[in-house]
Amino acid sequence: MEKDSKIFVAGYGGLVGSAITRFLKKENYNNLLLKTHQELDLTNQQKTFDFFQKEKPEYVFLAAALVGGIMGNKNYIADFCYQNMMIQNNVIYNAHITGVKKLLFLGSSCIYPRNCEQPIKEEYLLTSPLEESNEGYAIAKISGLKLCQYYNRQYGTNFISCMPSNMYGSENDNYDLETSHVLPGLLMKFHKAKVNNSPEVVCWGTGSPKREFIHVNDTVDACIHLMKNYEGDSTVNIGLGIDISIKELTEIIADVVEYKGIITWDTSKPDGTPRKLLDTSLMESIGWKYKIGIKEGIKSTYKKLLEVHPDFK
Repeated sequence: MEKDSKIFVAGYGGLVGSAITRFLKKENYNNLLLKTHQELDLTNQQKTFDFFQKEKPEYVFLAAALVGGIMGNKNYIADFCYQNMMIQNNVIYNAHITGVKKLLFLGSSCIYPRNCEQPIKEEYLLTSPLEESNEGYAIAKISGLKLCQYYNRQYGTNFISCMPSNMYGSENDNYDLETSHVLPGLLMKFHKAKVNNSPEVVCWGTGSPKREFIHVNDTVDACIHLMKNYEGDSTVNIGLGIDISIKELTEIIADVVEYKGIITWDTSKPDGTPRKLLDTSLMESIGWKYKIGIKEGIKSTYKKLLEVHPDFK
């Protein structure tokens, strides 16, 4: 990518898209195409077609998606499947017909089977059943990365895909207790408990599942690295190669937030996939490794939220 290359960041207002946009602006990429959902509904075939025909971007970061945690995925399974497939199909197809030089599709580690061998290698995809609670979202993401592969094979495009582990670290993340992912949701829950002097915080499940978390700035750094240095059909895992239990995560967050009450567990609520640890050896072979550890990342995230996010003031 050149500094004046025309770059479309699809989903630039979201967690990853906003971080990619900040990075590109900081590095003086000065020809960015940025559209809000209100300005450009990527689920709409005609509007997406018209946008690509008019603007003809050279590079595309496909970070636009409908995302959520266990509850959102479970309650809105059709919406998560339909909307994400429409966004992906429209963007990837139009990137092909307008001759986009390179596209990066961002997926999620939830695409891998529920009871997958750990750590999870890229080739484990589609080897056994998915986690039922997020199956709709996972199927959509799998279709997106497969579509990138198929266009490469049939038409010689340069469409790559990456699968980050659980991301956090932005004020643009979703902190709603009903629909957020686990880490931002817990940050909000413990912050509210501290502010309200609540004696107890009730967390979902048993606390035993293990998850891998990556700061969004590391994800962006990896995405830029892939855009500059990788061409190929294999999806690429992005993560730390280190996981922690949800119980350990709550203890770190309670410490960072300085919550002094007790933590209890509602075992009537689902745990989700028992473990999701990514094998990051392919990414490391391409020349990239994470920089931000989990406790350091949560501290910096919470500090930023206290400064800029209205719900944390």
